[in-house]
Amino acid sequence: AGGSRVLVHYWLGGLYRSALQQQSRPGVLIYGAGSAGRQLASALAGGREYRLLGFLDDDQRLWGNSMDGRRVYNPAELGRLIPQLGAHEVLLALPSVSRQRRLQVLDTLRDFAVHVRTLPGLANLASGRVSLSDLQELEIEDLLGREPVVPNGLLLNRNIFGKVVLVTGAGGSIGSELCRQIVQCQPKVLLLVDISEFALYQIHHELLKRGKSLHGDDGPEIVPLLASVSHEERMHEIMDTWNPHTLYHAAAYKHVPMVEHNPAEGVRNNVWGTWVCAEAAARHGVQNFVLVSTDKAVRPTNIMGASKRLAELVLQGMATSHASERTCFSMVRFGNVLGSSGSVVPLFREQIKNGGPITLTHLDITRYFMTIPEAALLVIQAGAMAVGGDVFVLDMGQPVRIYDLARRMVELSGLALRDELHPNGDISIEITGLRPGEKLYEELLISDNPGPTQHVRIMKAHEECLPWLALEPRLKALQLAVTVNDVPVIKDMLQQQVPGYQPADDVVDWVYLEQENEGAVGGVSAQ
Repeated sequence: AGGSRVLVHYWLGGLYRSALQQQSRPGVLIYGAGSAGRQLASALAGGREYRLLGFLDDDQRLWGNSMDGRRVYNPAELGRLIPQLGAHEVLLALPSVSRQRRLQVLDTLRDFAVHVRTLPGLANLASGRVSLSDLQELEIEDLLGREPVVPNGLLLNRNIFGKVVLVTGAGGSIGSELCRQIVQCQPKVLLLVDISEFALYQIHHELLKRGKSLHGDDGPEIVPLLASVSHEERMHEIMDTWNPHTLYHAAAYKHVPMVEHNPAEGVRNNVWGTWVCAEAAARHGVQNFVLVSTDKAVRPTNIMGASKRLAELVLQGMATSHASERTCFSMVRFGNVLGSSGSVVPLFREQIKNGGPITLTHLDITRYFMTIPEAALLVIQAGAMAVGGDVFVLDMGQPVRIYDLARRMVELSGLALRDELHPNGDISIEITGLRPGEKLYEELLISDNPGPTQHVRIMKAHEECLPWLALEPRLKALQLAVTVNDVPVIKDMLQQQVPGYQPADDVVDWVYLEQENEGAVGGVSAQ
């Protein structure tokens, strides 16, 4: 009798404890009852992290049926299912649908208090198999719904395949992605130039492995070179040694407030760095020189944008000089890239993780967005179409209101936005005010007459510029002001040389302000 009681207690107690453990796990619904959804369900069954409640699917033929022992529901019933089943998360298992369709699904989920995670696209799933480790937080691409365009292989390879290619700023966000795409096109030699030792080490190490996996022992030679693009002797030395065929100039200081507080260095790096590289390229017979520019160069309100527009004018001017006899100069202008250093998306995600608030500089601020791989591919293809002095503009799609982006990220994290109408929400948005030099809206065109090109997402702008003989003496005068850090003169001269530049703020250079303050304090003490 005693033994039977112990056996029953052990048996029923184990089942009871197992049931309690099962109920304590967060309940999840899988959106998508296809192959990927069933593989994900199998992975969930083999783990102890989640409790699978069922499937959601758009195919009404599946509604009410069971799939691997779990019921398939109509997504329209989600409002009833969440409290009824105790669902905490929805896992998107839709790796083959278009981004537009994925965006539609996400819009239907935003109204419900569930955390949404997703599987990547089919191309990014290892061996086509699904595991729990493949689940990831939503990326900004999922929230934009922008469909990628298949690249033109002829344009991609024209200036790269079998050639010596140099990339400045190779360790940066755009520069590093340019290098990844270039390696796939099998150049003979890829020269990586960057001033940051750590960034250069990282991208060199990554590209060595990538080249080996893509091309085996026939991969390109990859050479890391520490250098500042404004160091004239070093850049001439590099180009004289390897005689590159194509140069992608991605090196730049691009953070608007940082350059506004350090204007002389911003001008030195962005303008003189471009001038030095362009002159070295012309002297050593580089056939194609492509500048990576920015939408902030259009009617700029900050030093960074003005310096990038002046860098464009340098190349446009050199295209009118004898330098263009050997080198084809062009530039590619586009807006914000997702995941770059300084991008708002990682910042917002971290702020949501920490319970908020999300910090936003202005309620109505809007920006254009593009993924880094798409931008890099379009830069390469645009450069291959250049004939000299071209200003290419990438089609960025529709601008995005940053407040709406932040709200979507909160809602798709399973949280609620806290504001005046919803005081019990989880995450608030705090408006901090525009930073020095920051614009509410960005533009891509100075003139309004862009022309089409061979690529549907690349336009060609027609914009005025100064001939080199008129521009060069102005650049030398500006260089003197930069050398002595005369910030008011720098800003005045930028206004004279960059049409449309209207500084939005007074001088905020840290060194200049400290010197002014010391002078004021000294004057008081002397009296």
